[in-house]
Amino acid sequence: MTTSIWLGVLEQGLLWGIMVLGVYITFRVLNFPDLTVDGGFTLGAAISARMIFEGYDPWIATAVALVSGAIAGICTGFLNTKLRIAPLLAGILMNIALYSINLRVMGSKAMLSLLRMDNIYTDVTNVGIPAGLAVVTLGLGTTILITYLLYTFLQTEIGMALRATGDNEQMIRSLGVNTNSTKIMGLSIGNALVALSGALVAQYQSYSDVGMGIGMIVVGLASVIVGEVVFGKRTLLRALVAVVIGSIIYRAVIAVVMQLGLPTTDLKLFTALLVILAMSSPLIKEKFSGQSGKAKGSVDNAVDNRS
Repeated sequence: MTTSIWLGVLEQGLLWGIMVLGVYITFRVLNFPDLTVDGGFTLGAAISARMIFEGYDPWIATAVALVSGAIAGICTGFLNTKLRIAPLLAGILMNIALYSINLRVMGSKAMLSLLRMDNIYTDVTNVGIPAGLAVVTLGLGTTILITYLLYTFLQTEIGMALRATGDNEQMIRSLGVNTNSTKIMGLSIGNALVALSGALVAQYQSYSDVGMGIGMIVVGLASVIVGEVVFGKRTLLRALVAVVIGSIIYRAVIAVVMQLGLPTTDLKLFTALLVILAMSSPLIKEKFSGQSGKAKGSVDNAVDNRS
């Protein structure tokens, strides 16, 4: 593949990697199956696109998108903790509500174009960075900053309480921690990152589409699992870096498959199969290692019997 294709893989891997970090916070750290992601991703894209379209500064639009995603996460947490709605159903309900909200934000239009409008990448090029490297530069810088902030935060007392809520909610509650607050906090952080990713992607693609978030939760899970399988998760920092690497690997695999001639309509099917393969890889390894162990044991027994 050409250099431009690999550059595109890196750009998309970094921008979507921010969304994957948000999925990691909710699914891995908080152990909360949050389906708000699909709607939250579009929410960030819709708000940033609409504000830029109306003439607001792109940086302010991106910041508002991030805050809006946090609010969406808080609403999901409220449905779960205060109204006692199951996590899956709370995410589904919020996702449904966000579809109508996103349409309203975009002025009842299915798509909002940002062609020939300045965005944050334009501002990056204005400081002397080549246009071809603006997306990679901003994406890499943002991803490193967010990874560092998450790594630092999750080692604080509040961050440890958040991790403990996901590991053993009953235990941490017995120690006097308000798990309802930690859940809402974790969901707000996760969905803020998802919406931020949506805002960056909308400006990268120069448009916002009401359906652009469909399947984002599967993409996020695929990237998290692939990253953990390939890079490992023995330490917190390693796990966070693995998430971003998993996003880049996922985009690279998609690019390779596209080069092989797979129709774009089959990408969702391929993503689902990739998740299934990644999630079942520990079981496959265990079976293969067990079979090799049995074979080795049989050979050893045969040698002992002959002797």
